[in-house]
Amino acid sequence: MEYMTANQAAKLWNISQRRVQILCAEDRIPGVFKLGEAWAIPANAEKPEDTRKIKNNKKDD
Repeated sequence: MEYMTANQAAKLWNISQRRVQILCAEDRIPGVFKLGEAWAIPANAEKPEDTRKIKNNKKDD
């Protein structure tokens, strides 16, 4: 099986490297594991859905 780094995944998924690291730490990417200080992400892994909430600051008129 081939693996990619957090930096490679970040470029592929168009998100920050730090966000990829957080997703790895939260075990949101299947098959991910840590090699020393680096995350090994399966090359065929799909970008997890972003479950963070977006606040809507619109005032009702």
